[in-house]
Amino acid sequence: MKGGKSSGATRKADTKLAVKKTAAKGKAAKDPNKPKRPASAFFVFMEDFRKQFKEDHPNNKSVAAVGKAGGAKWRSMSDSEKAPFQAKAEKRKKEYEKNLDTYNKKLAGGGNDDDDEDSDKSKSEVNDEADEDESDDEKDDD
Repeated sequence: MKGGKSSGATRKADTKLAVKKTAAKGKAAKDPNKPKRPASAFFVFMEDFRKQFKEDHPNNKSVAAVGKAGGAKWRSMSDSEKAPFQAKAEKRKKEYEKNLDTYNKKLAGGGNDDDDEDSDKSKSEVNDEADEDESDDEKDDD
């Protein structure tokens, strides 16, 4: 019988997927407006390293090879060589903390219905309304 085994395998996979879906329902949805966490010093280093590695090895398509080479290079670097990357990461972290504070303040103080109405409109629609109001005022003056 062709396909007899595969249909049984898909049923097992479907039940596993169903279990994961029900477990995920209990989680709160992520807020897309929440600031993203900053990259660590290693990932700041990897941004530059990927570009250099790609220039040196144009035929390499393996992400794993780039990661392994970057990790080996990072481990072999001295603290003084890592310092510029750590400084960039620290700068990003401070900026993230500022953004997170403003985000949290918005959440705590966010009960204004007026802001919600404006946020649903695109900025161009809001600007168009302001232009229309100005043009109406100019007509009244004439």
